[in-house]
Amino acid sequence: MPMKKTDLEKSKALKLTHSMKQTRSERFGKGIVEVLDRREQRKLDQAKGLVPFACKLDGELAATLKERAASHPEGMTGLVDELLRKGLASS
Repeated sequence: MPMKKTDLEKSKALKLTHSMKQTRSERFGKGIVEVLDRREQRKLDQAKGLVPFACKLDGELAATLKERAASHPEGMTGLVDELLRKGLASS
């Protein structure tokens, strides 16, 4: 069923306001930061050979990982990769 003209215009307006909220300017000293959308990020991850892997962890362990990932240069992915490689090499 096609959308009414007014519904289409409302949708366009919502998209526009959302995109305006997402942009960053140098006005506040932050500079323009290139933010990748999910599709672009997925393509970059696939080029690196990364595969999504989900599992359930204890809450305390997850909190500890988040704390360590904040200071890790590659973030959570790099930290988990490093820890798993160390653990698998020692076993």
